[in-house]
Amino acid sequence: MTEMPITVKRSLELLGLFLIGALIVLGRDIIMPILLAFFVSIMLLPIYRFLKKKRFPETMAILIPILLLAIFLAGIIWFFSAQIGILVSDFPRIKMNVSKHLTSLSEWINDAFNYSTTKQLKLINEQSDKMLSSAGNILGGFAGSITGLFLFFGLLPIYIYLMLFYKNLLLRFIFMWFEPADHKMVEEGMKETEVIIKSYLIGLLIQITYITVLLGGILMIFGIKHALLIGVIFALLNLIPYIGALVGNVIGVMLTLTSSQELSPIFTVLITIAFVQFLDNNILMPRIVGSKVKINALSAILGVFIGGALAGISGMFMALPIIAVLKIIFDRTDMFKQWGVLLGDDLPAKSPMSFPKFRVKKKLAEAEKKETT
Repeated sequence: MTEMPITVKRSLELLGLFLIGALIVLGRDIIMPILLAFFVSIMLLPIYRFLKKKRFPETMAILIPILLLAIFLAGIIWFFSAQIGILVSDFPRIKMNVSKHLTSLSEWINDAFNYSTTKQLKLINEQSDKMLSSAGNILGGFAGSITGLFLFFGLLPIYIYLMLFYKNLLLRFIFMWFEPADHKMVEEGMKETEVIIKSYLIGLLIQITYITVLLGGILMIFGIKHALLIGVIFALLNLIPYIGALVGNVIGVMLTLTSSQELSPIFTVLITIAFVQFLDNNILMPRIVGSKVKINALSAILGVFIGGALAGISGMFMALPIIAVLKIIFDRTDMFKQWGVLLGDDLPAKSPMSFPKFRVKKKLAEAEKKETT
């Protein structure tokens, strides 16, 4: 039997990527809760195994971790709601501060660009009319999003329970896809996947707590209003790689502007966020997941954008763990090993254009060793 031409192989791979993307877009309301439940169930496995060793019944060993997770999430929601309540109670002062800042901005625009206040008000009124005309569609979409959100989190505990209950059945299903000679490789891949997902998700929980406490605490020391709210918003948005931190900075600045008539607190907030993020990127996260999730920045950023385009916010949050799992699979198959190289951060010491040994499907360390000897 003749081997399939390489052009056909690559065409089939690209066609497969297109079909997977189309499947995610069409079925994301079903696929994304299942994927999130898969990741969360792996994170809950240590608690489940501990309870099983203590001879808890199967049902109790599954329900207790889910209940603990629900309590933890309820605590986060309560804390966030309390901070929002404080912000709402301060609305009269916020309105006054916003009015002052808008007046100052209008005067600066008038002086810098000779664009009169009358023209500015006319432009604002025109844009307001456009926004009001589309308010019905926005509210309808928001209502649909809220309904989808409740459905998403309503199905999540059911999926987690079923995945933990039928985990042995699912494992058998995976092994039956491969020849017995490959079972050792499959077992190693699944163990590494479990380690990476647990490290990543637990690391994110530590990161949320760390950023909220440190950022909120420092801002409180400097007397910034709504410091804890800025901390928790930035911590949650920071879960979205690269993009979330930028949005978190913008929201932090906006909250500071609304709570103060001075501009100096803005610089305090930005410098504090930069300091906390530096500690997070260079000390905390590398120690937790840096040695396990080796994904280059280009793949991470593209993964976040593609995940957002295909599956919305949930796709952006789960982009990195999905890419990490795919890299484990790709690295263990000769057919897709080049995709694992594309996602990873192992840079060749020399250009493959000049050194052919870096072009083949072999471990980078082996190629570099042969090249230096």
